[in-house]
Amino acid sequence: MKSDFQTLLQDLFKLQRLGIKTGLEHTFQLLDTCSNPHQRLKFIHLAGTNGKGSTAAFIDSILRSSGLKVGLYTSPHLVQFNERIRVNGVPICNEKIVEFMQVYSDDIKRIESTFFETTTAMAFWYFEQENVDIAVIETGLGGRLDSTNVIIPEISVITPIGMDHCDLLGNNLKSIAQEKAGIIKENISVISGYQEKIVKEVLVEKALEMQTQVKFIKPPKKSTVTVDGTYFLHEEVEYHLSLMGEHQAQNASVAIEAVREIGFSVKEEAIKVGIEKASWPGRFQVLSRDPFVIYDVAHNAQGIKAALKTYTNIFGKKPIGLFALKKDKKLELIVSCLYNQFETLFVMDDKNGLLMRANKLSMKLNTHGIMATPLDDIKGFTSYLDNDQSGIIFGSHYIAEAVFKHFQFSFDSGVI
Repeated sequence: MKSDFQTLLQDLFKLQRLGIKTGLEHTFQLLDTCSNPHQRLKFIHLAGTNGKGSTAAFIDSILRSSGLKVGLYTSPHLVQFNERIRVNGVPICNEKIVEFMQVYSDDIKRIESTFFETTTAMAFWYFEQENVDIAVIETGLGGRLDSTNVIIPEISVITPIGMDHCDLLGNNLKSIAQEKAGIIKENISVISGYQEKIVKEVLVEKALEMQTQVKFIKPPKKSTVTVDGTYFLHEEVEYHLSLMGEHQAQNASVAIEAVREIGFSVKEEAIKVGIEKASWPGRFQVLSRDPFVIYDVAHNAQGIKAALKTYTNIFGKKPIGLFALKKDKKLELIVSCLYNQFETLFVMDDKNGLLMRANKLSMKLNTHGIMATPLDDIKGFTSYLDNDQSGIIFGSHYIAEAVFKHFQFSFDSGVI
């Protein structure tokens, strides 16, 4: 089975050579060959630039704490492909991936389905087999033409929208917001986190067009961030998160309102338990406490600002930073939130060539007045730290495997 799995997984990843296709036609065609499982499932659909993964994790955890069987589809994965598709927190097993690829490989080739189109169909197929009560679905990219947008959800959720993937979604906030707003469906309620004025206008306009309305959730009035998590008030009720950051309190508030809106009988105790138990690796995650080392996959200006603000709130000083960046990211959109934020900044790349070369990234940062020293690996970074100096590793999902391996963080196929 292992050899079959590795071979078929390689076939799946090879579909990435087809790139990203905008449009839903191929997804509909592939789902049709799978007997359209999406037509018999209940969904919560999430789009946004930052926080949609964490918000999805909060929603998933609340619903599971209420006794429901919950599917969760997110991307990208940190270490194993299986992480993308979960039922009650447990990633899809290798055998089910093999089964799907064996049964539908001819159709995938005939339709020329991309990697994401294929994994989306696989997720819906698996969720129906597992007879989930509801599935929480995160868009991969954008919204309007994202493969996941074939569904009719119980509710649509939109997390904060910012500048990212500009080459595909548009080079201004309004254009990006219009793409993300594409998940809004006729007569389906929408819950949104805090948005910039222009984004808010786009969402309201789209909602009116679809004969529905957007409920905007204000950031919590009071939140306290510590190394033990985040405490916040939402509608005068105090909640505790294991995740750290004021932005996570906002994400949790959106999740709470989304769960309340869909009409399931969810008790307040289940909300509190679900919020506290929610886990989402790679989001301001403490990897070491002696010295403190944090890992955050934030890779755009909005996300990096939130991570650095959280760090400052907790530690009260500038961190030692280790930064990596995917090749296709526009550094120019990020540099302003890096300037004068670090005691020392290092940069690194990866063995797979997915990240910008460390020497190139260092030179580019230097031209913007940000001194950054290239490192060969994470060991060079941690050796620089001592008990009085804490650090933050950030900028990409694609260093997760190296990060977790170095810190001996267990990331197996169990519940996450």
